[in-house]
Amino acid sequence: MIYNIRKIFTILSVMVLGGVLVYNCEPEPDSLGEQLFLDGAAEGVESSYDLIAYNIDNNDTIRTDAFKLLNLISSGSTSSTAVLGAFNENQFGMQRASYFTQVRLASYNPDFGTNAVVDSVVLVLKPVVSLDSIQTTTDENYIYPDGNVDAKKVVNTYPIKKYGKAKLNGGKLTLQVHEVAEFMNGVNDKVYSDKNFATSTFLGSKEISGNATSIAITKDSDGSSLFTGNTGIRIPLSPSVFQTKIINKKGQPELNDASNFIRHFRGLKVSVVESDGYLFQFTPNDMELIMYYKNDKDVNGINTRPQTKYEFAVKSSNMHSAYYEYNRTGSAVQSVIPNTTTGDKKLYAQGMGGNSIGIKFKEEEINKLKKLYQDNKAAIISAKIRIYTDSDWSKNPYAKPGAGDFTIVQRDKDKSSGKETTAFTTDYTSLGALFIPVRAYNRSVDNVNYYDFTVTKSLKDIVESSDMTYDNYKNKYFKIDLAQFAPNASGSIAGVNYTTRAFSMGRAVFVGSDPTNSENDTTVTPDEIKLRVTLGTKK
Repeated sequence: MIYNIRKIFTILSVMVLGGVLVYNCEPEPDSLGEQLFLDGAAEGVESSYDLIAYNIDNNDTIRTDAFKLLNLISSGSTSSTAVLGAFNENQFGMQRASYFTQVRLASYNPDFGTNAVVDSVVLVLKPVVSLDSIQTTTDENYIYPDGNVDAKKVVNTYPIKKYGKAKLNGGKLTLQVHEVAEFMNGVNDKVYSDKNFATSTFLGSKEISGNATSIAITKDSDGSSLFTGNTGIRIPLSPSVFQTKIINKKGQPELNDASNFIRHFRGLKVSVVESDGYLFQFTPNDMELIMYYKNDKDVNGINTRPQTKYEFAVKSSNMHSAYYEYNRTGSAVQSVIPNTTTGDKKLYAQGMGGNSIGIKFKEEEINKLKKLYQDNKAAIISAKIRIYTDSDWSKNPYAKPGAGDFTIVQRDKDKSSGKETTAFTTDYTSLGALFIPVRAYNRSVDNVNYYDFTVTKSLKDIVESSDMTYDNYKNKYFKIDLAQFAPNASGSIAGVNYTTRAFSMGRAVFVGSDPTNSENDTTVTPDEIKLRVTLGTKK
C-alpha cells in the first residue's frame, strides 16, 4: 500500500491542541515514518499485535484541592471547573459531587454603619451553559421591591450543559448550602476527594430545572440600571445567620483578620439532595457570595436607610476542595479485579477518581517485531493502539468521548529509587505541537466508537534499539485517562501533571485484552484492543 504524503501534510497543517480531529476513514502513517514512503521507497503492510490492557483502580479518590481545581488559572489556563450533581447507572454505579470553599471578608474590620440589618444573602454559581440556546422573557410591568420602583425586568435563560440523565424529574436538582463546622486548613494544603468536611447550620437551598439565568432590571423613568445579574444560579441563604455571624460581630476580633475569620466562619459546602440525575460543571473562580443590607444614613435630616451590597471573597485566594461520593453496589465495575498479566475483558474508564486504563506491550509480540526488523529490515512506519467502546455501552444516550477527551502518558520505574515515574510519551516529546495523539472514528453500522492512540516513537524506541532488552521496558506502560491536558496562556500544554481529570465528568466502557475476547471466539466481541503496526520494507 502506497500512501499519499501530501494528504498527511494537509492533516498536519490543521492540527489543534489535543488532537480533536475525527475521521471516518482508516488512519495513515504518522510523520515519524512517512519519509520511508517518499518516491515509492517502501511499501507498508499493517498487522495487529496483542496487548495487555487492564483497569487501574484509583480507589475512587483523586486530589481535589485548590491546586487541582484552580491551579490551571494561575498557569494561564481558563480550563478550571468544578462539578456538582449526582448520576446513577448500572455500569459505574452512583456518583455524587459536592463542593467546599472557604469564605473571606473583602477587607478586615469592616464598618457596616449604624443599625445595619441584613436584607438578603445569595450565593451565585456560574455553570457551563449552551450560549446558543437562549430564551428571553420580559416583564414590562415589574415593580422593583426596594422602593417600589416601576421597572422592566429581562431574564435570559440558558440550558446548563449536563452529563447523565438530563431529563430525569424534568431536569430538577436541589442544590443546598451548609456552613462548614471544621477548619479547612490553608489554600496550599493537599485535600483528596474522599474528604467530607463536617457541616453544621443549613443556610439555604434552590431547586433548579437544568437552566441558568441572567437578569437585568432597569427603571422605567430613565432606563438606568437597578440590578444586573450575570448568567448563573442564585441560591438564597439565611439572612439571620449572616446578621449574627457577620453584622453583629462588627468591631470584634472575629472580623479583624483572615486567620481569625476563617476559624469563625469556616466555609460553605454546596451539595445536591438527589442521588440520581446529572452532573454539571461550574467555574469556581466566578463564584459570588453577596450580602445585601441596610443601615442608617442621614440625608438632610431624613434617615433614608439605603441598601448596600457587600461581596465576600470566595475565589482563588481561598481553600477549595471537591468531595466525591461513590456507591458501586450492584454495578458492573464493582466486580472488576484488575489483571495485569493477561488483561481485563472490559475496561471502565472514568474521571474524578474513577478507573484509568493501563496498557503494556507483550514481550512475545515485541520479540516478533524485533526479529522482523533485524532479519527483514522491516522498520516501523506507524504504530497505533486501537481501542473500541463496548457495544452495549455504545447504545446508551450518554455523551461519548471525543478524540480530545483522552490523555495518554508513559509510566515507568526509576532505576535508582524504584519509584514510579510519569512522563509524556516520546511521541509527544518528539513531535510537540505537530502531534495528533488520538484520532476518533465511528463504525456507523452499530454506532461503536473506536480510537487510535499513536505510539510510533514509543514502539520504535523498544523494537529498533539493540540495547532495549525486556528488563529495560518491562515496567513501562501507558496510562490512559478520560481527561484533557490543560493549555497554558500561550496555548501549549502546561505540563504532564496539568490535566482536567479532577473534574472530568466522562466515563466509558471499552473492550479489553482478556483472552476470551479473541476474534476466533464467535461468542464474544471481536473488538479486542490491539496494537496496529505498519511495517515498511524497501522495494
